[in-house]
Amino acid sequence: MCLGVPGKIVEVDGLLAVVDFWGVRKHVRLDVVDVPVRPGDYILNHVGFAIRRIPPEDIAETLALYESLLQADASDDLMTTDVRGEIAAGDAPGGKRSG
Repeated sequence: MCLGVPGKIVEVDGLLAVVDFWGVRKHVRLDVVDVPVRPGDYILNHVGFAIRRIPPEDIAETLALYESLLQADASDDLMTTDVRGEIAAGDAPGGKRSG
């Protein structure tokens, strides 16, 4: 299973952004994101690529869902494991590890 993880854009430099995921900052590619983004926007990240901008009206609900996944004590839950793994994974190709 593959799941995107929401994060807040901190800075943008061309097609590379620094994105904050619950205090972990990583570089994310912007090559395939559906609309232009800027600092302060939230994106859905999948394997180092922003795949879509999260509409402002959906941010609170989206973050609440992921927050509940991150706090769950369910090591056998594939969705929880995938979200935790995505946050812990290395940066996108061509990006530098941040944190």
